[in-house]
Amino acid sequence: MKNFFVVLGGMGTLATESFVRVLDRLTGARRDQDFLDYVVFNHASVPDRTEFILGRSKDDPFPYLAEDVRQATAMGASFMVMACNTAHQILPRLQALTPVPILDMPQATIDWANKRYPAQTHPRMGYMGTEGSRHAAIYQGPADRAGYLLVDPDQALQDRVSALIYDDVKEGRLDRDRYLGVLDAFLNDYHCDSVLLGCTELSVLNEAYPMPQLPIVDSQEVLARVTLDRAQALRDLKDPDSSAAER
Repeated sequence: MKNFFVVLGGMGTLATESFVRVLDRLTGARRDQDFLDYVVFNHASVPDRTEFILGRSKDDPFPYLAEDVRQATAMGASFMVMACNTAHQILPRLQALTPVPILDMPQATIDWANKRYPAQTHPRMGYMGTEGSRHAAIYQGPADRAGYLLVDPDQALQDRVSALIYDDVKEGRLDRDRYLGVLDAFLNDYHCDSVLLGCTELSVLNEAYPMPQLPIVDSQEVLARVTLDRAQALRDLKDPDSSAAER
């Protein structure tokens, strides 16, 4: 298999499943051969990223993901995507292990947001993510460079965000009202111009309960779009004869 990519997933599994569904849907395939070539590493045993970042656990996720990166490189992957925002805290260390590009979800997300909700007219971006992501400030640099004011929740609202991630989605429960209530708090109580879903568990909720009328920036959907563009560009570089696949 040539020109395939690897999804570094399993953090968590339901979020990885959601990423693949969104990616496949965006592909707009009409036959088997129209879908993309990819391999999913559903490495569910990767330790909790937030627990490690906050010092609540000594179980470091880096060696687990480093092994995935090495295996994907040895397989000949053209590029990799990591379906977890919090894990991007170690993206520079993982990228240093391989010449194969690993797409940068936080940067891609902010780049997309600045086209859809420009910082000049939508400066206040509410941030929904894990406490680990907030502590590691993985979105702070891209947001600052683009001119956004990244609005963090107070602890009470962060607890509600964390409950959506850990108590709802990771346990297989989706609650539209709880999700909408948190979005409403950012948009109305915090007067945000847009809301960034900076955790792929939150993207599971956005997939289940899409609200296109609201200014939502979904990091997982953005990553799927960037992945699709890159994979299709690689496919276009192949020998024209190889694209004439039969059904």
